[in-house]
Amino acid sequence: MKAQFDLKGKKVLVTGGASGIGLGAVQAFLRCGATVAINDLPGSQNLGDAIERLKAEGHNVVAAPGNVGDAADAPRMIREAIAALGGLDYLINNAGTPGTKSPIPPSDFDRQDDDFWSLLLNVNLLGPFRCTKAAASALKASSGAIVNTASIAAHGMGGSSSPYCATKAGLLSLTREWSRALAPQVRVNAIAPGVVDSNWMCRFDEVEGDRFNPEIVPLRRIGTPEDYGEAILWLAAGADYVTGQCLNVDGGMTT
Repeated sequence: MKAQFDLKGKKVLVTGGASGIGLGAVQAFLRCGATVAINDLPGSQNLGDAIERLKAEGHNVVAAPGNVGDAADAPRMIREAIAALGGLDYLINNAGTPGTKSPIPPSDFDRQDDDFWSLLLNVNLLGPFRCTKAAASALKASSGAIVNTASIAAHGMGGSSSPYCATKAGLLSLTREWSRALAPQVRVNAIAPGVVDSNWMCRFDEVEGDRFNPEIVPLRRIGTPEDYGEAILWLAAGADYVTGQCLNVDGGMTT
């Protein structure tokens, strides 16, 4: 059963919200009546398609193009999104990148060069910081909430690369730090997704289509964007006495 909240009048910004987990979260908030600003990279076809489709379905959405990995563009995007929404109740720091189309073994140091590290740090770690900093005052004014999208890679479960694992572990640390920094007005939590049925940039052979091995997930299926969106919705709109926590949403993989 899907969570039900009355979010009419609530304003939400989802970074990386035009596809995958982000779009799953967008749809969950819209179902509950919220107005949602959807962020994706400038010129993104996914963003244009999502805005057009959701408006045609009668939802209140606004486009918020911007690059969270850019020190100047991220705060600009946040300011304009808040102005378009008329305030902000929930910030979903979901935008992220693996920076590679195929997994990089931890031993392959050549592919994990400074440029690769810089990309992942800028998008996956500094991106959420930039967005949170720019949105902090609006979220305090609304007694709002932040939900960060981390990964079970942060728990040593492996991932697309060692730098990716490190950035997601860092995001969990920042989740705890921000929960203290913004308390008591703003709650800050995170989800740690497992495998995702989406068009993620990095493809893993063991979870591709017919090659998926259900034995790696106790619930015997790949998580959908809707699965993760429901968890994000609950942490943002419910969970009134939960802050500084990470919810593993992985079908039981970390057990």
